[in-house]
Amino acid sequence: MSLPNFLVAGFPKCGSTSLYYYLQEHPQIFLPKQKELHYFTYDIISEQKSGKGDVEIKKFHVGSLSDYQKCYEDAGTEPAIGDVSPSYANYEEAIPKIKKTLGEQPKIVVTLRDPIQRAYSNYLHLMREDREHLDFYDALQEEENRKAMGYADFWYYTFNSEYYEKIKRLNEHFNEVYVITFEEFLQNPELGIRKLFEFLEVDPSFVPDNLHTKFNPGGVYKKNPVTRFIFSQNKLKTLVKKTVPITPGMKQLKLKTINKYKESTPPMDERAEAYLVEKFKGEAVKLKNEFGVKTELWHPALSE
Repeated sequence: MSLPNFLVAGFPKCGSTSLYYYLQEHPQIFLPKQKELHYFTYDIISEQKSGKGDVEIKKFHVGSLSDYQKCYEDAGTEPAIGDVSPSYANYEEAIPKIKKTLGEQPKIVVTLRDPIQRAYSNYLHLMREDREHLDFYDALQEEENRKAMGYADFWYYTFNSEYYEKIKRLNEHFNEVYVITFEEFLQNPELGIRKLFEFLEVDPSFVPDNLHTKFNPGGVYKKNPVTRFIFSQNKLKTLVKKTVPITPGMKQLKLKTINKYKESTPPMDERAEAYLVEKFKGEAVKLKNEFGVKTELWHPALSE
């Protein structure tokens, strides 16, 4: 029975959805039909279900080893077998379970993004799904309360943008940790995917046909029955997704449909921006100095 030898471990809203579909195209890489299995963090995040829509999302997570193994039944002789689940970088408790299940040294891929823009994109995502109803600044101030109430960690806008300690921890436990920023990947996708393929030890000359497609573009959309169905978390949508696995073609059809209703993204509230700059500027310096993260592509206050 094959199991993953690499994990794409973080963070939410940092391009992992697009990366899943790029990796899936490579003939030497196997990924399960379902992305974001969250097996190694299941015991942690399954308890986080108090926020609106949290319960429906949890229905796609994989909690038992036997179910996790079933996700890899179709794996053949591919040299790279992966699991793309952003929650893995967030929780130290996942590391012993990873090592016990996959061996001591799976390869770890960590995707980062400007932490301020990541937090705002996270917020807009929950707004699209009609789950978040506070303005951005007030939602940031509410984060600790939501943690205490047991909301899913997708509501933790700053927590998911706190990278330094988590990357440091991964480097302490795993020998091969590859870090790439969302921004540098967008700047040169061909170079970005080639370096990633080299890290995974598969043919680096392969170029995915869908490399220039952003599979989870984010932003703001008009509210109507079509967008409400696509973005909302509900039992009917859950049933459809469980019955019909989402293929790259279906994902592109979804993008074509929602792009008809895309609106201009509103600027970030100045209070929220100032709050996040203060929170992340010290961490950005450490990420650049210790791990070589290309913070020059981030918010000007974080790239000084």
